[in-house]
Amino acid sequence: MQAWFIIENEEEYQNAMVRYQQVKATKKGTLEHKEKMLLAKLISEYENKTSILPELDPVEFIKIRMEDFGYKAADLAEVYGDKGTISKVLNYKQPLSLNMIRKFSKLLHIPPAILIKEYELQQQ
Repeated sequence: MQAWFIIENEEEYQNAMVRYQQVKATKKGTLEHKEKMLLAKLISEYENKTSILPELDPVEFIKIRMEDFGYKAADLAEVYGDKGTISKVLNYKQPLSLNMIRKFSKLLHIPPAILIKEYELQQQ
């Protein structure tokens, strides 16, 4: 296991992202899981420090972060507990609930303020 420190530049950030992808599926209680959790925190702190967040609606932001972390809709459903609702939200057919905002903010490292912005739903 590599020793990790505060990420200070783009090269360190990219190295952390590569390692995160390698350990993202580790089981809780293992050293790799602890490393994954540390990397998620370090990556998030670096992104918060260096990123200018684009003006996107919450669903687009969720989709971008899913891609960043290599998550699929099924991964969000595992955290939230309902595949059908996740599908509706990602397809603009249902708004995010407060519970989703809390869970997705934590999982995807998105500030809650971004997820509570209003956005247009598709008419059914």
